[in-house]
Amino acid sequence: MESLALVFSSGWASGVNAYLVLLVLGVADRVEDVEAIPDVLGSWPVLAAAGFMFAMEFVADKIPYVDSTWDAISTAIRPTVGAVVGILIAGQADSLNEVVAAVVGGGAALASHSVKMGSRLALNTSPEPVTNISASLVEDLAVLGVMWFAVEHPVAAAVVAGVLLVVGLVVLYALARLVRRGWRRWRTRAPAPG
Repeated sequence: MESLALVFSSGWASGVNAYLVLLVLGVADRVEDVEAIPDVLGSWPVLAAAGFMFAMEFVADKIPYVDSTWDAISTAIRPTVGAVVGILIAGQADSLNEVVAAVVGGGAALASHSVKMGSRLALNTSPEPVTNISASLVEDLAVLGVMWFAVEHPVAAAVVAGVLLVVGLVVLYALARLVRRGWRRWRTRAPAPG
C-alpha cells in the first residue's frame, strides 16, 4: 500500500515537474537511504541530469508562451517519468505489480500534466509575467512539499496529491467553461455599424 501511495504521489508530482521529483527522490535516497526509493535515483549521473533539466525548466516555466511550448514538449516526458519511477519503486515485484505501478504513476502524471498545461494556457492570456512566475513557484513548492512528505508519509502524501489533482481538474473544467462561454459571446456579437 505504501509503495503504491508513493507511486501515486510521485506520478502526480511528475506531471507538474518531473525533474524536481527525480531530484527530491535522489537526494532523499542519498541523505537518508530510504528503502522505498531505488538507489539508481540517487546516483550522481541521474542527479546531475535531473538538476540540469530542473534548472532549464525552472527558467522556461516562468516565461509566458515559452512555458506552454515547454509543456507541449513535456507531454511525452512527464507521464513517462511518472511511469518509470512507478516501475522503479515497485522494485523486484512480480510483473503485475510493475504494470499497476506504471499505470498509476504514468496516469497520475498525465492527469496532473493536463491540468498544468491547461491552466498555463489560460494564464498566458494575461499580458504580464507575474501570473506565470507566481503559478510556477507555487507548482514547484507543491511538488517539493508533496515529495518530501511522501518520503516519510506516503499514504498521507497520496491523499494530498489526490486532493490537489481533483481541485486542479475542477478549476480546469471551470476555466474551460468560461473560455467556451466567452468564445460563444464573441462569435455571436453583433457586427459594428459601418
